[in-house]
Amino acid sequence: MRCVVQRVSSASVSVDGKVTGKIGHGLLIFLGIHISDTSAQVDWMTQKVSKLRIFHDDDGKMNQSVMDVGGGLLVISQFTLYGDARKGNRPSFIEAARPELAIPLYEQFVADLATVSGCDVQTGIFAAHMDVQLVNDGPVTIIIDS
Repeated sequence: MRCVVQRVSSASVSVDGKVTGKIGHGLLIFLGIHISDTSAQVDWMTQKVSKLRIFHDDDGKMNQSVMDVGGGLLVISQFTLYGDARKGNRPSFIEAARPELAIPLYEQFVADLATVSGCDVQTGIFAAHMDVQLVNDGPVTIIIDS
């Protein structure tokens, strides 16, 4: 499982011109699911993202989590995080999980993230063509592999 986590001032996702998810201050999470992922990776990643301390405290240090600052979470499924472009010019996506595995793990991640963090969790639509808008705060971008 791979997450690209961006600290944002705001972010939204639209499908066919309709907003499906929108947050203010919080985390935009692009989630890629690997062919070997299981619920164990979801559990680990949920804990890691919820507790990731990348928000500033009163001293200006990155020492607070999204839970500490009451931020929002926007989760976007993105199989292209497992694109391999080492050979040729066209990426291979054979390491990305097929929908029959990826959808249940994606849904578990979203549900568990809401439970663990206690924060509002918004989403895009799995496998849809999505337009994502964001204002990266910092910028702060962290890549996490399980």
